[in-house]
Amino acid sequence: MFDNIRHDISVVLARDPAAKSKLDALISYPGVHALIYYRIGHWAWENGFHTLGRFISHMGRFLSGIEIHPGAKLGKGVFFDHGMGIVIGETAEVGDNVTLYQGVTLGGTSLEGGKRHPTLEDGVIVGAGAKILGPILVGRNARVGSNAVVVKPVAENSTVIGIPAKAVQPPKQKGQKDFCAYGMATDDLPDPIARSLEGMFDMVCGLKSRVEELESELAEREAQDIAKTPKPRKSTAKASKSDTAA
Repeated sequence: MFDNIRHDISVVLARDPAAKSKLDALISYPGVHALIYYRIGHWAWENGFHTLGRFISHMGRFLSGIEIHPGAKLGKGVFFDHGMGIVIGETAEVGDNVTLYQGVTLGGTSLEGGKRHPTLEDGVIVGAGAKILGPILVGRNARVGSNAVVVKPVAENSTVIGIPAKAVQPPKQKGQKDFCAYGMATDDLPDPIARSLEGMFDMVCGLKSRVEELESELAEREAQDIAKTPKPRKSTAKASKSDTAA
């Protein structure tokens, strides 16, 4: 437990250039305070002292503004940047070196027992205000953009944004930077609205081509039908004139 707390303090220096020292991180960062209370409360919870664990968790929430259920499982190197309003449910699992920004919710969608909250694998970054709901898996090194609502699994190394969240970038390639502030890669990030409009334009062009093909086929069939229609005989025409004269 104490090794994890020491590591939590060191992570602040690695991921926030505003942190000046370990003492600064220990005194000034509510994310560190929340993790300290969580580590102690989780130890109590795991050893059967559930009420004590909940009380310690409540104290951590009161002092830091970050709510972590003592039954949740958090790995090493978890970093709460700003942190205010983060909520992590009882059956949530958070891997190593995960970064959560303010207002993130790892919530459940069921009133039944068992696994109800999401699992975040190592290296995940979740932007401010994002909501990840239900017992879904967010793959290793995935990025969740600010204010996204995630209700389906997220593939490894991908970036998702929007409501509901959808992938906007292919898996990260070798050589790309590992850290994206707020889970958003600001360079060359596709616009989902523009992409939707482009898709609609392509669909309209495809439909136009198909209509032209059908019109051409219809014209050919009409020409073939006209060619197959027998022409009236001249004798028949003369007989008709004689009958009319009579």
